[in-house]
Amino acid sequence: MSVGRHLSVLGRCAVVLSLRVLVLVPAGLPVHSQAESQSDSRVMDNITVRQGETVFLRCAQGDIVTHTAWLNRSSILYAGDEKWSVDPRVSLVALNQEEFTIKIQNVDMADEGLYVCAVQTSSRPRTTAVHILVQVPPKIINLSKDTAVNEGSNVTLLCQASGKPEPSISWKLISPSAELLSDDEFLEIPNISRTRAGTYECSASNDIDTDVQTVDITVNYAPSVSEGRDVGISLGQRGVLECEANAVPEANFEWYKDDRRIFNGLEGMEIDSTGSLSKLTFFNVSEGDYGNYTCVAVNKLGSSNTSFLLYEVIEPTSSTLLQGPRAVQDGSGGAEGTHLHTFLLLLLLFLPFMQPV
Repeated sequence: MSVGRHLSVLGRCAVVLSLRVLVLVPAGLPVHSQAESQSDSRVMDNITVRQGETVFLRCAQGDIVTHTAWLNRSSILYAGDEKWSVDPRVSLVALNQEEFTIKIQNVDMADEGLYVCAVQTSSRPRTTAVHILVQVPPKIINLSKDTAVNEGSNVTLLCQASGKPEPSISWKLISPSAELLSDDEFLEIPNISRTRAGTYECSASNDIDTDVQTVDITVNYAPSVSEGRDVGISLGQRGVLECEANAVPEANFEWYKDDRRIFNGLEGMEIDSTGSLSKLTFFNVSEGDYGNYTCVAVNKLGSSNTSFLLYEVIEPTSSTLLQGPRAVQDGSGGAEGTHLHTFLLLLLLFLPFMQPV
């Protein structure tokens, strides 16, 4: 190694050593050297920066400077215009008689802490310290998964989030209605009912931003069938019995006539079940179709049923209208019935020609 190169390395080591001594000597220890007794230490205001942004660290120079460096804790970032940090995010912005400025891009939590600018001037050494505070937007890191429970169960939902400042947590039921429920990580729902099923929203908020995620709760319950309505149908006409049931999961429907189950595909009948509604259709009602029917709704939690009466309706005809009351066929009453029938016929025939007096 040449003498010049050897001297350069020694000089560089001496600079580093002097900088470390300058920065790392704890406050309050006895100061023995004249240079150290004349040192000047300053503290800048804290710098607050959001995660992912760029921060600039500026150090005023002033007098004729012989050596200068930026340090992070005990690591040297820059010594003059020589970069010592291997971090590609750190770069030199300005180095002149007025300022010594570096920048750190894409700041992260690991960059938070104390930074010191150490300057050796012609008169005395000087340090300037600044503390970088990194703010982090909230992020939900642990959230309960979508769940299905039986009605009456106790439900606990969890929402945890990271961030700086520490985010606040709130729970809200957003579907089917908007309702604020809790401002804690845990949401307790005791004895849950079917009306509390829906979408629950967790919000994590701090001064920077808000993170929102949702959890769906499905509440299972046994079927509840609406009361059946009796239906009157004339012979040969089309008729429909409708059965509606609320249930989660959706109910399966069964139809019975008296105690005999009806299966789809029987001649003249069709069962059509979709969602919460089941229809039993008669395409051509016969005498044998009249009677009592039962609809049963079933799911894994139970069953419910309702009954219907399909009865005959006789449509009026012109002959039945003209017949009037039937004559009584016993004794003298028969003659009175015949006279009344004759009178009514004559009245119907001559009524259009009668004029008011």
